[in-house]
Amino acid sequence: MIALIQRVTQASVTIDGLESACISTGLLALIGVEKSDSEDSPTRLADKILTYRVFPDEQGKMNLDVQMAGGQLLLVPQFTLAADTRKGRRPGFSTAANPGTASDHFDRLVSLVSDRGVPVEQGSFGADMQVALVNDGPITFWLQV
Repeated sequence: MIALIQRVTQASVTIDGLESACISTGLLALIGVEKSDSEDSPTRLADKILTYRVFPDEQGKMNLDVQMAGGQLLLVPQFTLAADTRKGRRPGFSTAANPGTASDHFDRLVSLVSDRGVPVEQGSFGADMQVALVNDGPITFWLQV
C-alpha cells in the first residue's frame, strides 16, 4: 500500500458540489492499493502514518507524529498512485489492486486509524472527488509498505 502524506493546516473533499469531509491541522493521506499488498498491509500502513514524525516540537524539529501533535487525518482513496509510469506517456494500471480488494484495504485502514483514537475523515471510494488542501511547510512524503 502507498500513502502520499501531506502536513496540512486544512484539507477537504468535495463530491458533487458538497463538502463530504474536512479537517484542520493534521495529515492528508492519498492512499493507493497494489495487487502485491497483503492482508497485513493496512495495519502496517496505519502504523506508519500514525507514527511518522512530521510535526514540529518546541525547537521546531520534526519530532512529533500526528497523535502527539493533536492532529486529524483525512484519508482519500486514489488508485492512480498505483500507476506504472516507467514506460510511455500514459499511465498503466496493471499493478493496481482490483476495486473490491482496494476498497476492503482502504476501509480496513480507516477503521484501524479510527480505533487508535485519531480523528479521521475520509473520501469516498470510486467517487469523482475534488480535494483541497493547504500544505503546511510544504511537507510531503511518500510512504510505502
